[in-house]
Amino acid sequence: MPHSSTIALITGANKGIGLETARQLAASGITVLLGCRDESRARSALDGLRAHGRDAHVVTLDVTSAASITAAAARIGEEFGRLDILINNAGVMLHGRDGPLSTTGDDALRETFETNFFGLAAVTRAMLPLLRRSQAGRIVNVSSILGSVAEHADPNSTIHSAKFLGYDASKAAVNMLTNHLAHELRDTPIKVNAAHPGWVKTDMGGEGADLDLETGARTSVRLATLPESGPSGGYYHLESHLRW
Repeated sequence: MPHSSTIALITGANKGIGLETARQLAASGITVLLGCRDESRARSALDGLRAHGRDAHVVTLDVTSAASITAAAARIGEEFGRLDILINNAGVMLHGRDGPLSTTGDDALRETFETNFFGLAAVTRAMLPLLRRSQAGRIVNVSSILGSVAEHADPNSTIHSAKFLGYDASKAAVNMLTNHLAHELRDTPIKVNAAHPGWVKTDMGGEGADLDLETGARTSVRLATLPESGPSGGYYHLESHLRW
């Protein structure tokens, strides 16, 4: 199958929002690379996409492993020549181990940051040379409204009492990275934005969440396919710009 004119890599793409994001992008004709730690676990996701005639491939990628990141970037460069879209979707929330500072251990904080921030930064750095080969590169960092300091500080906010120090702080750091990287790339065609999917019915969000997967993926898809006139350096949920 010939590859499309647009190549997208989604980390953590074997299930949940990552897989739904891949489905929506592939349905529009984009070649999707499913970045997954375990290739065998991604096989059913890949087969499901290909059964619908989508151009999809698995790229073994553990965002906490420097060797894995280097190998993934090399493979994408050799096989596809460039990257047009990077969606940093992989993330963790350590239920039962994350909460107030007094009860959240250093190991939980480090483990959360290792995936949510340091892994995201390392993947992005490794993929930047490939994105610079694109005529219109797009980077989407999947964040969360729980990373908004303004929302946490507002007693009237719906998340005012939702305090998970490791997760919240890691997503606040992702927001800062988004702002800094957009500034660094301001004179290039590459656009960088942060996406809040919403509270979505996933393994992380739980069955009590109010959004389905299709809606949860829409923000990332929109930011990944922005036109030349689109924004960079923003923090969005669907069409709304969020408070940092």
